[in-house]
Amino acid sequence: MSLPLILASKSTARRAVLEGAGVPFESAVAGVDEDAVKIGLLARGATPREVAEVLAEQKAVRISQDRPGLVIGADQTLEFEGGLYDKVDSLAAARDRLKLLRGKPHQLHSAVVVARDGAPIWRETVSANLAMRDFSDAFLETYLEKEGEAALGSVGCYRLEGQGAQLFARIEGDYFTILGLPLLGLLDLLRQHQVLTA
Repeated sequence: MSLPLILASKSTARRAVLEGAGVPFESAVAGVDEDAVKIGLLARGATPREVAEVLAEQKAVRISQDRPGLVIGADQTLEFEGGLYDKVDSLAAARDRLKLLRGKPHQLHSAVVVARDGAPIWRETVSANLAMRDFSDAFLETYLEKEGEAALGSVGCYRLEGQGAQLFARIEGDYFTILGLPLLGLLDLLRQHQVLTA
């Protein structure tokens, strides 16, 4: 009998990635105070990549302390010109974010950690480099009108699997990494633990 598998995330994109790959799992919310963790880490000089790694681990470990099986924790950060950027909470802020990123490159750091019995047993962090094209203000307004609240679901205010693809001039990196869950190494681990058929 295979181990239970739990995704410690409320992210619809991460759930969709696992569902699309045919992975059986449950979801649970870890209850980690992400803002407090970020503030503490950044005060100590942590990089955006390190912030993603710590948050992914904390989510996985928190759930795995109380639940049997394997727990997947994941986090993604956006790095732009050396700074860490969080999700925005309004379409006006999304407009400002996209104008900031327009015509320039940024990085997405996606960390995934698997924990069991309160301890991490596997981890991977993958980064992607994305460069937005110099789109017009008219395009931006049309994009935000079409995307609506969905634009607020990601730190970059885009869904690459949707209209957000039109924002970019160049992308270097793994598709699943951009969606927030590096998948191929994780699938290999799940086969090793017989959650999936080898």
